Amino acid sequence: MTSLGSVPNRILHLRVLIVNTTVITVSGMTCEHCVNAVKSEISALPGVREVDVVLSTGEVTITADQELDMVALKSAVAEAGYDLAR
Repeated sequence: MTSLGSVPNRILHLRVLIVNTTVITVSGMTCEHCVNAVKSEISALPGVREVDVVLSTGEVTITADQELDMVALKSAVAEAGYDLAR
């Protein structure tokens, strides 16, 4: 058994990561090229960590380490050539 006095001091670094998940629906995507275009534009937004697109439904799940600016998100989707579904 070791006493606490013989245990070396260790500094632990704790990093708290707050993750925001946003789900949108994009209309007009018909192929993998569409999916890649949407992923590319959204991935370029600040704080975005992951973008998952379901082609059959148009559902896009965005994981970010900060709250997304919805105006910037809409612009990114438009830049890819698509629209947010209403």
